[in-house]
Amino acid sequence: MRILVIKHGALGDILLSLPAMAAIRAAHPGARISLLTTKPYAGLLGASPWFDHVSIDARPKAWNLPALWRLRRQLRGFDMVYDLQTSGRSTRYFSLAGRPPWSGIAKGCAFPDADPNRKTTHTRERLRGQLRAAGIMELPAPNLSWLLRADVSAFQLPEQFILLVPGAAPHRPEKRWPEENFARLARALPLPAVIVGGAAEVALAREIPGLNLAGRTSFFELAAITARAALAIGNDTGPMHLAAALGIPSVVLFSGASDPALTAPRYPDGGWPVILRAPNLRDLPVAQVLASLP
Repeated sequence: MRILVIKHGALGDILLSLPAMAAIRAAHPGARISLLTTKPYAGLLGASPWFDHVSIDARPKAWNLPALWRLRRQLRGFDMVYDLQTSGRSTRYFSLAGRPPWSGIAKGCAFPDADPNRKTTHTRERLRGQLRAAGIMELPAPNLSWLLRADVSAFQLPEQFILLVPGAAPHRPEKRWPEENFARLARALPLPAVIVGGAAEVALAREIPGLNLAGRTSFFELAAITARAALAIGNDTGPMHLAAALGIPSVVLFSGASDPALTAPRYPDGGWPVILRAPNLRDLPVAQVLASLP
């Protein structure tokens, strides 16, 4: 049996989808399962035990007929397709794929997710409902040991530490708690801070007392570092989804720019981290964050 899973991103959404990916593999242990994803996540998900093949969706424009033909070849020949993206784009792939047995929201598909509340449901519950409609009844806590094989001894981590995630997507500054608040928080924590982030966060991370690893880690090194943390505190961004997915006690800071009821990080068993929310994160006091620490 040949199965295709479609999932494009972004990182937080990818991490929320890991239980669904594990469930699909568990339901089809002998199948050849392929993943269609975008370039940033091909290496990450290609390292997982759930896929036999990973291909990259170039997401061609409608006028790019040669690229559409290549995409058509990528989509054809499968006995079952699980569209975990369920976007307007991926839904259009149903026809391009030749209308195979399909789990998603495409009109006329064999296993539709017909929940009228799916747009107001958290990603985890929405995926559970979609897979149940296709006959997969449970989302087990996935084994993520494959994420944790990087050697991080060179970073000389403290024996115990609290992970701080002060960044967010560069185009979403409204999702960032001010770095001066992270600095005040770091000085008041009961354990030393380790600060992580991408290259865009190097400068702001310098303002926060602690071991600054921003811009210095691969994703797999970040995962191995995160797994060693006693606690993670940070903005609504991908590394906080990683912390929660690894079962690290977490405090996640949300502005009014996103709704935690739909997109909050979740623990492996489906539990929720501590969520602190303020319409403008500048109005969230450091004392409130400290008081919330589990």
